Amino acid sequence: MTADPGEGPHMRQLLGAYVLHALPDAEAFRVARHLQDCDRCAADYAAVVEAADLLSLLTEEDLLE
Repeated sequence: MTADPGEGPHMRQLLGAYVLHALPDAEAFRVARHLQDCDRCAADYAAVVEAADLLSLLTEEDLLE
């Protein structure tokens, strides 16, 4: 895995859509492959998953406050 975020193209801008399964299959596959090789994007992915999980706990009333 690479720890240098300056190496090659990164997928951080696609992680939200990836977590929500909103990418076309080919692009989702490309993101998944990248996450296997990039520590930085994998860490960002974990943070996005955690945020999505926390958002799912909110109720409509919570959002109106």
